[in-house]
Amino acid sequence: MTLTPDLIRQTHDAIRDATILTPMVPATRLSLQLGIDLHLKLENRQHTNAFKSRGALAKLLTLTDAQKKAGVIACSAGNHAQGVAYHATRLGIASTIVMPEGTPFNKIKATQTFGATVITHGVGFDDSVQFTLDRAARDGLTFIHPFDDPVVAAGQGTVALEMLAQAPDLDSIVVPIGGGGLIAGMAVAAKDTKPAVEIIGAQAELFDAVSAQFNNHPTHFNGASLAEGIAVKAPAPANVDIIASHVARVDTATEAQIEDAVFDLLSAEKLVAEGAPGAGLAVIKNNLAHYQGKKVGLVVCGGNIDSRLLSTLILRGLVRDGRITRLTFEIDDTPGQLATISRIIGEAGANVVEVIHQRMMQSVSLKQAELEVVIEARDIGHVEDIVTTLRDQGFRLRTDSGL
Repeated sequence: MTLTPDLIRQTHDAIRDATILTPMVPATRLSLQLGIDLHLKLENRQHTNAFKSRGALAKLLTLTDAQKKAGVIACSAGNHAQGVAYHATRLGIASTIVMPEGTPFNKIKATQTFGATVITHGVGFDDSVQFTLDRAARDGLTFIHPFDDPVVAAGQGTVALEMLAQAPDLDSIVVPIGGGGLIAGMAVAAKDTKPAVEIIGAQAELFDAVSAQFNNHPTHFNGASLAEGIAVKAPAPANVDIIASHVARVDTATEAQIEDAVFDLLSAEKLVAEGAPGAGLAVIKNNLAHYQGKKVGLVVCGGNIDSRLLSTLILRGLVRDGRITRLTFEIDDTPGQLATISRIIGEAGANVVEVIHQRMMQSVSLKQAELEVVIEARDIGHVEDIVTTLRDQGFRLRTDSGL
């Protein structure tokens, strides 16, 4: 079977009643901050909080009665797993999901909650595929690939049909890329619906297989990515071919840029997003001049981020914005110093969050102490004013932000 516009439209008709028509909303605050006209397709509000349930359902609906009775198996870091588990259980089909070791616990638990049997194996998606294929052959299960399947890609392509129905005047659509199923399906659908629309791919720099082929550079596979949903070393060749012929550009983002973008979506638009859509926003931020004067659509493709990781990300984002800052003082070890510092900080309108008073370590002289004060301020400018006031009062201090 070939991925065609007709297949995508037929698939949309087949899955329409069992999927959510997710909102397409203006990113008002981000648009003002970035100086572009940005709109968000909220697939993080889809069943299982990710677009993957579209392709999973599309494939499940093509199974024969014998295949349904035998059950299905899939390999996924989380979102495809949940999509298969949710719709398989809903349709009365047994499902087994192989998840790489180190998959966030919230994704494992969610997959189990949707009714799947979960097996952990391998250190990443690519390491788990052969194990999954062997288990499928051994147990007579139908393997549902997360991206190397035209039916699955057609399911993902229905996102573009909805985006262009909801916002027909889109000039550019930015799509995260892992194995390529989402962008291949969306590119085929979008270019058939509106040939002038520009499709742009976004990858994590640590997993840039498609960018390497598209832009003719070496790959940079190295370490774990916040965007684990698109951390794929071997994209489907069929999808890469479609990207080559339908996509205008493929850009990459560093881990720091992805982290900043996830924080931006949360703080500016109040949206919980995982790393993959963070990569999409990051490449937009990296190339703002390209998007000037255009109406830009970004697929917020998933919101399944580990809650502990999210809490750390928020704190780190507050630190970067200067809203939480550590001040480190070298003070004379005499009474009243902390009280004076606290008073100055309070009078400046900031809050003291944490205090560590250090005498025993040998980083300061015997009659001095090191004092760490973590404060909550409005922004980096507010911190700068507080630091200036403290220094004017004779205190010696340094900050993590270099002020």
